[in-house]
Parts: sequence; structure tokens; C-alpha cells
Amino acid sequence: MKVYGTDICIDCRNYKAIQQARGFRAEYIDITENTDNLKEFLRLRDSDPVFESVRAHSGIGIPLFVREDGEKTFDIDEALAWIGQEPVREEEMAEKRSSCGINGCK
Repeated sequence: MKVYGTDICIDCRNYKAIQQARGFRAEYIDITENTDNLKEFLRLRDSDPVFESVRAHSGIGIPLFVREDGEKTFDIDEALAWIGQEPVREEEMAEKRSSCGINGCK
């Protein structure tokens, strides 16, 4: 599984904390680390239908989870199920937000 995100995003930081605590493997691509990573993400964001509602609401669309077969989701629990992991428990979230859930503000 690939995960596109950035450390300036609370939902991405929560995902990374869960990954570290649980010890599973996934490729994390920080879209703000370099321009190649950003361009790779923007190619997906600008053309993939999964982003239609994100674009319509001026969202960013991270974290984005991409399964090996190319299926994409913004839902962390769905992505974790792909790799045989249990859904996120509230106590696993490193940071809390009051207005948006674990799946973020799309």
C-alpha cells in the first residue's frame, strides 16, 4: 500500500503514529518533501475520479491510500482492512480534532 500525505496534515500525522505503533509496512510519500512527490500526487489529484468531490469542495485529498491493485480511498479503516489490520481505535489517535473525524476533512 502507498500512502500520500504530509506532516503538516493532522490526519496524516495520526496515520503515521498508528503505523509506527502497530508496526505494519506501507510506503509513505510525503507530498511536501520534494517537487517530484508533489507532482506525482497532483497527477493523481487532477485526473482520478476518486478526487471529484475533493476538488468540488476545494479540498486536498490526503491522506490518500492506494492499494497495490490501484484502488484508492481516503478512509483509513478501509485502507487498514486491505492489509489485514483492525479499524482505528480512538485511543490510537495521537492528535484529536473537534470538527473532523479520523477520515479527515475532504
